[in-house]
Amino acid sequence: MLSEPATDLINKLPADCEIPRHIGIVMDGNGRWAEQRGLSRFDGHLEGRKTAQRVVEACASLGVEVLSLYAFSVQNWQRPTPEVEGLMDLIETALREELQALVANDVRFVASGRRQELPRSLQRILNEVEQETAGNQGLTLNLLVNYGGRTEIVDAARNIAEQVAAGDIFPADIDERLFANYLYTPDLPDPDLVIRPGGEMRVSNFLLWEIAYAELVVMPVLWPDFTTDHLIDAIKEYNTRERRFGRLPAGDD
Repeated sequence: MLSEPATDLINKLPADCEIPRHIGIVMDGNGRWAEQRGLSRFDGHLEGRKTAQRVVEACASLGVEVLSLYAFSVQNWQRPTPEVEGLMDLIETALREELQALVANDVRFVASGRRQELPRSLQRILNEVEQETAGNQGLTLNLLVNYGGRTEIVDAARNIAEQVAAGDIFPADIDERLFANYLYTPDLPDPDLVIRPGGEMRVSNFLLWEIAYAELVVMPVLWPDFTTDHLIDAIKEYNTRERRFGRLPAGDD
């Protein structure tokens, strides 16, 4: 599966480098990459798929526990119909073609988002890949499809309200811990590092609840040109940050 030996990747990091437990990536820039080359936007998405495969392989070899990839947002339905349909087909095809590789390399797959609004054939393959990889113990690949951070929070609030109306939960029971249990993937740890290729200085509705204390690294490289060296650079930058979680800086009273 790996195009680059794991030892080569690890050797690019300092010996004392901390590997983020959960990395989230907003895969941005496919369309711009294609337009710069006089290609169709779909060509950019095809190239972006290759990048995603490289990054999944690299994260697995580095010992990252969870990788969340933002593949399709709830706002992306506003794009031209041919591009949306092409993306749906591309995601479905990629999952079918990569299933055996995920199984063989001990990668567990989960999907986040309103999958009931997706084409039925895509829903089926999402469920199939989840089931086939459920027992894997390596990297967890969390694919965000028809996902929105606000939508996730609204869905969680609605489900909690239904439980309160049914008498199964009391309002006084609702706290951050309980609320988090109603998110799409409550078993996953919050992201430690969010990487934003493409140079845009925004989070684009990505895991809004979960990234409250994540470190954000924005990189100008477009997603199809994102390499394992960019991933290594982002991890190095992450290691320069002091994560305080509301506490005072080290050494301050």
